[in-house]
Amino acid sequence: MTVVTLMWEARAAEGRGAELLEWARTRPLPAEPVRRETFTAPGDRVLVLTWWDAPYEAGLPELPEPAPELVTRPVHRWRFESHGT
Repeated sequence: MTVVTLMWEARAAEGRGAELLEWARTRPLPAEPVRRETFTAPGDRVLVLTWWDAPYEAGLPELPEPAPELVTRPVHRWRFESHGT
């Protein structure tokens, strides 16, 4: 089994951290990942990790860009492949 983790990270516009968090938590994906977690960090940053049982290069659904007025910059995205513990 190959486990691929997609990381999505955005920084909210001033005073909109709670709104960005709610947007990220409730945004559906067209397929269900094996696991999905949402995190926050100082500076109104929101991080979403999704785990997939798929090859590294698989076309996997990702969270889209939020409305431009909700964030201070484009979303950062990374893809990782698990190599066990």
